[in-house]
Amino acid sequence: MTTTSSLPVAKRRSTVSRAIENRITRMLGLTPATTDFTVTRNVRVAMRDGVELAADLYRPTSSAVGTLLVRGPYGRSLPLAFAMARVFAARGYNCLFVSSRGTFGSGGDFYPMRTEADDGQDVVAWMVAQPWFTGTFATLGGSYLGFTQWALLADPPTELVAAVTSVGPHDFSEHAWGTGAFKLDFLRWTNQVVHQEDTGPVVGALRMALATNARRVRSALDELPLVGPAQTLLEGRAPWYTEWVSRPDLEDPFWAPMRHGVALDRIEVPVLLLGGWQDIFLEQTIHQYRCLHDRGLDVAMTIGPWSHIELGTKGISVTTQETFAWLEEHLAKKGGRQRPTPVHVFVTGSKQWRDMSSWPPETDQRSLYLHPGGRLSEQAPTADAAPSTFTFNPADPTPTIGGPVLTGRCVVDDTTLSERPDVLTFTGPVLEAPIEILGAPVVELAHQSDNRHADLFVRVSEVDRQGRSHNVTEGYLRLDPARTGELVTVTLRDAAYRFVAGSRIRLLIAGGSHPRYARNLGTGENPGTGTDLRPARHSIAHGRDGVSRLLLPTSPV
Repeated sequence: MTTTSSLPVAKRRSTVSRAIENRITRMLGLTPATTDFTVTRNVRVAMRDGVELAADLYRPTSSAVGTLLVRGPYGRSLPLAFAMARVFAARGYNCLFVSSRGTFGSGGDFYPMRTEADDGQDVVAWMVAQPWFTGTFATLGGSYLGFTQWALLADPPTELVAAVTSVGPHDFSEHAWGTGAFKLDFLRWTNQVVHQEDTGPVVGALRMALATNARRVRSALDELPLVGPAQTLLEGRAPWYTEWVSRPDLEDPFWAPMRHGVALDRIEVPVLLLGGWQDIFLEQTIHQYRCLHDRGLDVAMTIGPWSHIELGTKGISVTTQETFAWLEEHLAKKGGRQRPTPVHVFVTGSKQWRDMSSWPPETDQRSLYLHPGGRLSEQAPTADAAPSTFTFNPADPTPTIGGPVLTGRCVVDDTTLSERPDVLTFTGPVLEAPIEILGAPVVELAHQSDNRHADLFVRVSEVDRQGRSHNVTEGYLRLDPARTGELVTVTLRDAAYRFVAGSRIRLLIAGGSHPRYARNLGTGENPGTGTDLRPARHSIAHGRDGVSRLLLPTSPV
């Protein structure tokens, strides 16, 4: 096992590095650095199976006030090194930044998320035995770096005293297949990961942004069967992708190493959760908060007007300041709480931050009924109201336009989507006063289909005074083929949103959203290997056969 005496040589920051980092921290609104620090690169950390992981160790030149552990597969160079390590080392924290096995100098093969629990325990065992360890530590990181935290927290080390998790899922299988339809955005992610070390991190990132590569990925997203791109695009370098797209059963033992919901029952330390209203993992962030809050733990949550990527760009000032405050309180033990309330959310539409004691807050329920002819109204339809119908054709699937995608713009003008023949559009009257929603809208649909293999995509949008529509929140559900025609309930993603006076509320209903979600083939074949296609004709009742409505969690404005 590696010891401190055999570590590579530690190096101090250069004058240029200090000047650049000081300027960036001022831009972020952080307090000035309190110390210089050294960096020891390519530290080798042995795992139980003999594989060695590569790590960089950051140590302040003054006495350390605590230790941070960061683990992930995206490398340890800038800009990750700044956001995850350097900014903290300059304020008195040790930081051990470890690359996941099979990535950036770590031994073994990279197979996403399958070994992070055991590797995390082995890293901690090594870390706490080092003479520089401060006795307690906190975990830090976002996205995959957040997943590695939950993998470790499934069996929390006794030395752990706090965690800061940004846009980090605890259960990858639930995210990938929880709606019943696979989220195809992970083909883009897989393509990026398998190529990220081909030419170095900077050139690799540029490569991913090139139009030619983007076209190749977009073309691959349309391929059938879904396992096809494992060879055509990924060149056989990502064997896990074939497994991901062909195993829809969440109880399949294959998914067990990627499911760490037990951490929400076992963890006892304070947790800060950071997310965005357009983040792909928002549902899991909300679930994490509610589970920990219901257990009476010290948990706080901040959700801003950000997508997954924007949390590390537009949101970095807010999130870094809140992270420091959490670490100062719970790891460094420097003073009391700085947050005025546990929950801090941005209300989109009003462009205001709001402090709350919990999420969701108490709200009223406002019902808007669906009517023939595309109308939304607070009045229920008459018994003789005719149903609304549309047909989803998997050979020409309803396209994804905006929404919480991994890359690209999330909030967009979705007017073209509302005008498609395979989309039902219901629009309410002009609002005389603003309406604010806080929580998860619910859509109840008296729904039938001539094909028992069918999906429902539901979106709430706002139509402005000029008639332009943009998305607010949405939900997706693959229907149970065994259902007998009972009312279908679709719970949309949580939102904090104000519809302004003069705008209108719009509800969109479709049978898919491709390629964010893999299209329903309409045949019942395995989603990963099937190729046959069959359309589904959908019917939404408004009268004797049932009433359909949108339920909004509203708060006084």
